[in-house]
Amino acid sequence: MAVGCALYFSLNAEPNKFLVGALCVVFIVSLFLRRHIVARAGALFIFGVLYAAAYTHILATPQITRDIRDRTIIGVVKNIDYTDTKTRLSIQTDGRYIDTTGAPTVRVSISDAGAIRIGDTVRAVVNLYRPNAPYADGAFNYARWAYFNHLTATGYIKDYEIISHNPPRNMNAVRDAIHNKSNSFLVDSLVLGYKNAVPRGDSPTWTATGVGHVWSISGFHMTLVGGWLFVLFYSIFRLIAPITRRVPARVPATICAWVGLGLYLFLSGCDVATMRAFLMTTLIFAAVVFGRSAISLRNVCVAMWIIILINPHYVMQAGFQLSFAAIFGLIWFWGVIKPKMPENKILKVLCTAALTSIVATIFTAPFVIAHFGAFPLYSLIGNLVLLPIFSIAIMPLVILGTVTAMLGWHAPLTLAATIYGVGLRIAHVITDLPYASLPMPHMPNAALIIFIVAWCALMFICGARRRVNYIFAFAITIIGVIVVVATPRPVFYATPDHELVGFVENGKLKFNKSRASNHYFAFDTWKQINGESAGTPNTRYVHAGGVYTYRTPKFTLVYIQKFVPLMNNIVSLCNDENVDYIVSYFHIDAPKCANKILHDGGIMLYPSGRVKYLNVMRPWNNPQK
Repeated sequence: MAVGCALYFSLNAEPNKFLVGALCVVFIVSLFLRRHIVARAGALFIFGVLYAAAYTHILATPQITRDIRDRTIIGVVKNIDYTDTKTRLSIQTDGRYIDTTGAPTVRVSISDAGAIRIGDTVRAVVNLYRPNAPYADGAFNYARWAYFNHLTATGYIKDYEIISHNPPRNMNAVRDAIHNKSNSFLVDSLVLGYKNAVPRGDSPTWTATGVGHVWSISGFHMTLVGGWLFVLFYSIFRLIAPITRRVPARVPATICAWVGLGLYLFLSGCDVATMRAFLMTTLIFAAVVFGRSAISLRNVCVAMWIIILINPHYVMQAGFQLSFAAIFGLIWFWGVIKPKMPENKILKVLCTAALTSIVATIFTAPFVIAHFGAFPLYSLIGNLVLLPIFSIAIMPLVILGTVTAMLGWHAPLTLAATIYGVGLRIAHVITDLPYASLPMPHMPNAALIIFIVAWCALMFICGARRRVNYIFAFAITIIGVIVVVATPRPVFYATPDHELVGFVENGKLKFNKSRASNHYFAFDTWKQINGESAGTPNTRYVHAGGVYTYRTPKFTLVYIQKFVPLMNNIVSLCNDENVDYIVSYFHIDAPKCANKILHDGGIMLYPSGRVKYLNVMRPWNNPQK
């Protein structure tokens, strides 16, 4: 079912209506053949495609047709997201203000939110932009992400006025109150689930040590909080004899711990990784209450199925992929392989921690490389050294400090911040080691699919004959590696509007401009694919009179951004037999050389001269006028 959803979201265009009808017929027929495992798999695959398509069109998030500048809107602040440098407001407004329909939600940044609170009605002067389509094949599709997160546009506030205060009684208001009372980025990250609350300069360090996952609330946090709550309530119920004489103390303790985890889930913002961890914990707690097996691959599949039904687009998000890859690998390893452990308790703990980190690293490696373009070489060291600091010191202090901060006592949070500084210094020592963050080649979607097939073969095929699994999975993995290495890198890139382009010269990327505020992430995306470090200065490509001429052994391309150079040169370029491709910021209508003109849409050109257009003909890229 997950593969069916992923296929739908990866298509270049919407499926034909006749194809959808045929899939419906096949799905119905498959239901009558449900005893056959192949028929069941096919039925689930088709259901995934159809469910993703239906969900997409039912959602119908309003979209703006063009960028909007200096527009005054009136709306209600529905949510506030805090980062270390700015505040993001989610404002629900009337579609008439931004030339769209319904009651769209826009997310706008502001350096100082002042007295703005959730529930306030504000009048604001804003600049709004359409969420960008992907800048490269397989790159992050922000337009699709915004569509499935109910965001119509993003931008920033130039000026605002609070019209009225009307604080709501919902979880977002509670989260905002905790943020204001605690005034701690550790609370924002580890309790409230704000993604970018960690200081921007620290984030690369945590990622390079392999413990960046601690800043995304998931199984690690749910395990700690659930364990503490269970111990607390178990100790309490053991003292209440009328209850323990009727039921074991673990039963009411488990139920109370589950309720506490539910509160933690909503406080954290209900991210996909947190929901996965909560669902898994729910299944485990239910198994404890009813005396059933708690840890199994079947439980992981049930949790995965529920999350896909909640929102099928989750299958395309890094949090979903990393979270489920890790938990599938760990449960398979400890539940099926069951390695022998040393009898010494200290060695057993160390071996368990090391093997857990190794297995999680192996199973998540393809997704880490695909999404981040680098691999933390010393993640095992980072996890063994730094995770105990978070588990034993920082997390307990932050949870305690969140409660005490509501009463005006911030000492636990102050101590947690001090320990955080110690952990950060240790992390810097690890990242200073050679090749701490190993740059990796860009992973095409085909290679990622091959690695997924390899892991599935390892876990699910020939369960009684493990050696066959190992050989089969290893062979498929080698094929995936060959695909990654053999896939050529593009030598020319263009954003969907052709405002920003990149040329590869002598292995290094050069651009037509050194900065582009509305295509900020294109620079680093293209550098990552080209094997360069993100954040390096953007080198300008030299042009002659507004005409960029790019020559390779296989083709010659000309790019023109300004209108006057285009008018002065278009005729000669069309007649020049040495020019193979023409790209411009403006739309060119020249029938005599239409074969040379690369039209609107994101573009990637490969050394062979092959042109790859990015898939932008989807509901999240084409707003209805």
